[in-house]
Amino acid sequence: MFAAPMAPEDFKKRIRADWRDSLNAVLARARSLGERAVLAFDLDSTLLDNRHRQARILREYGQAHAVAALAACGPDHWTSGWDMRDAMRACGLGDVQVEDHFPVARKFWAERFFTSEYCEIDEAIEGAAAFTHAVVATGAHLVYVTGRHEGMRAGSTACLRRHGMVTPDEKQVLLVMKPTLSDDDDAFKREAHARLGRLGTVVAAFDNEPTHANDYQRRFPEALVIHLATDHSGRPVTLLDGIISVPHFTLVS
Repeated sequence: MFAAPMAPEDFKKRIRADWRDSLNAVLARARSLGERAVLAFDLDSTLLDNRHRQARILREYGQAHAVAALAACGPDHWTSGWDMRDAMRACGLGDVQVEDHFPVARKFWAERFFTSEYCEIDEAIEGAAAFTHAVVATGAHLVYVTGRHEGMRAGSTACLRRHGMVTPDEKQVLLVMKPTLSDDDDAFKREAHARLGRLGTVVAAFDNEPTHANDYQRRFPEALVIHLATDHSGRPVTLLDGIISVPHFTLVS
């Protein structure tokens, strides 16, 4: 039987004391297959923490509209994934103020969030850079499979480089993105599965979204699917049995 759908904080309860063993097992499996191995990584909330981007946008909205509480917004105010209303409340707005500002703030956010300029300021999830280098050192293909669109390629690559992660070379390391912003994330990632399969043997996939982690588990049942227990979109989805939740990528405690 599956457990009830979990909130972002509840997913952290799935993290076992031996979670690092799973990351080491992934590297060992990749090492055994070398260039035949394929490992897929999401970006947002998997390798990169976009709360700094979220906070910057809400802060700029507060500055533009003279809302002092929002002008002081920081990453720690984003505690419920992508829920801007909760972030506004965490900044100190009351429910009435939140509803007054939300429609305009949401539009302000949408005009900025999905751009290269803003995604370049994302921060790295702990241990992510070292882990990407450990993966490529095995000889495996590392494929960034992200719901970001092609218009964000330059900023995404610059952000990876700034944090010392391996960057796309279109040979061993690939960055697979949606053609356009309007393309559906779920459908795009499912379509990307076929490309991953053509590259070799998918030994592991990493994603923070339960829906996407479940899709990987169904499509590649022999792979180890790793769920990053950071945040997610809030959809009431239960992770399938066999998926391992981890807090970050640091291999040494």
